[in-house]
Amino acid sequence: MPVGLRAIGQRSETVRRANLSAILRELHADGPASRSALVARTGLTRSAIGHLIGEFVAAGLVSEERAAPLGTPGRPSPLVRLESNRVGVIAVEIEVDTLAVAIVGLGGEVLDLLRVDRERTDIPVEDTAATVAELVSTVVRRPAAPDAIIGVGVAVAGVVRRTDGFVSMAPNLGWRDVPLGQRLVEALGLSLPITIANEADLGALAEHRRGAAIGVSDLLYISGEVGVGGGIITGGNQLTGAAGYAGEVGHMPVNPQGIACHCGSVGCWETEVGLDALLVRAGRQAGGGRSEAEAVVREAAAGGPLALQAIEEVGRWLGFGLAGLVNIFNPSLIVLGGSFTRIYPFVNEVVEHQLEHFALPAPRLPVRVVPATLGADASLIGAAELAFEPFLADPAHWLRSGAASSALASA
Repeated sequence: MPVGLRAIGQRSETVRRANLSAILRELHADGPASRSALVARTGLTRSAIGHLIGEFVAAGLVSEERAAPLGTPGRPSPLVRLESNRVGVIAVEIEVDTLAVAIVGLGGEVLDLLRVDRERTDIPVEDTAATVAELVSTVVRRPAAPDAIIGVGVAVAGVVRRTDGFVSMAPNLGWRDVPLGQRLVEALGLSLPITIANEADLGALAEHRRGAAIGVSDLLYISGEVGVGGGIITGGNQLTGAAGYAGEVGHMPVNPQGIACHCGSVGCWETEVGLDALLVRAGRQAGGGRSEAEAVVREAAAGGPLALQAIEEVGRWLGFGLAGLVNIFNPSLIVLGGSFTRIYPFVNEVVEHQLEHFALPAPRLPVRVVPATLGADASLIGAAELAFEPFLADPAHWLRSGAASSALASA
């Protein structure tokens, strides 16, 4: 046989690991399922499903229960359910004005969540890491903590190198060239893998798996708070770029006559659509935070002309920037998160008008714009998904080594 046509066989252990992963991913993504449903979804035989489920049951990762009779001949297929309190991860979110830590169980259930506000000042990375460590120490000792904690996922509002969590720039945090990953390892003192990514990338991941974009292969997630971030999924895969820096849409230049941005440039998109832009246009002080933005929304809902005008202007620039992104990425769905979710009812029409005016007709045609469904916790949920990924990719490693039962001791 010519070398180029030579078939490459797979050992039975390789097939087993892939099949265990396929089953676990189905249960993690879609919740409890019957054995029959798992046969249909994975393409595995009923006997293979039964054997592999047995391994998960023996490890305490899943349980089976008798399904309700359907009124059809034969015995109902048992319902397979993940034990969310058996294995979990720590999810961390580092935003400009808040810090959050959650314990998320297998299957995506948020078992515990602790969020604290902080001042919008430049806080050294060491102080941030120390506060995160305090929050983590609190939640892992609460009753909701699972038997085993297997990883840490971190969402941060900055330009992040995923390989080691190095933050090259987080202008709204006042960070440049910060080894966040190293600082968190030192502060947490856990022998657990820590993975760090941009918060908008993780918001996109969360909405894709558990929110407004389930089943959508090509989407943009645009989140607006103090800064503006973007997460891009194309062909079902996240677009991260060569070093993980892709998606910094907030620093896309849109107005050469605009104002200075914290990144050092002028007229970035976030200077026109970010939280400060909304507050200043509404006659309030920049730096007011989410509570001030919610007050503007309440004023707009009550018919306040200045608030309505401010929101409409933000919507105009929002639609303008989205039109350019539609021309570049050709998504079928745009999900608006963060503060954009709150103002969506007021800006929907002007955003659609801007898309009609500035986007090319062909890529514009399939695009829908919708608000995010996971709210303020989208990035946190995405961080949990990131932390679960090694476990979902190779559960056989944990079943074989007993790592799942020993992970809690290391935490």
